[in-house]
Amino acid sequence: MNELDQLYQQVILDHSRERHGCGALEAPDATSHQVNPTCGDEVTLGVRVQDGRIEAVGWQGQGCSISQASISVMHDLVDGADLATVARLEADFDILMHSRGKGVDEEVLDELQDAAAFEGVSKYPNRVKCALLGWMALKDALAKSGVALPDVEPRTT
Repeated sequence: MNELDQLYQQVILDHSRERHGCGALEAPDATSHQVNPTCGDEVTLGVRVQDGRIEAVGWQGQGCSISQASISVMHDLVDGADLATVARLEADFDILMHSRGKGVDEEVLDELQDAAAFEGVSKYPNRVKCALLGWMALKDALAKSGVALPDVEPRTT
C-alpha cells in the first residue's frame, strides 16, 4: 500500500471513529431515513435550510466504517454551504463513486477534500452504496423540505 492509500485509509478510519455531525438535529426542516439492505447500513439525517444555504445537518446511524465515515465527511463538506455548492459536491462525489477506480480529475479530488479518500471504494461496487447512503439521505431530506438542489453540468472524468 502506498503512502497516499494509507493516508486515505486513515481518513476513513478517523471519520468512522470521530463522526462529525453525529447526533439528532433539533428542529429539522425535514428528515430522511435510509437503509442499505445489502449490508444493513442505516442513517436518519435531518437538515435545516435557510436563505439558500444548509444551516445545519445532523444524523444518527449505524453500519460499516465506509458508510459512517462518508456521512461524517459529507457533513463537513455541506454544513453551512450554499445549495449550488452542495449540488456540485454531490455530483462530484457521485462521479468519484462510479469511476470504478479509474481515477477522476484532480479538480474533483481537490473540491471533495477528505471525500477524495473514498476513491479506492469505487473499485468495489458493493461498497459504493455504503459510501452514497448519506448523500441519498441528504437529497431526500432536502426534497422533503421543499428544496431542490440546482442542476449542475456533469464533469467528465
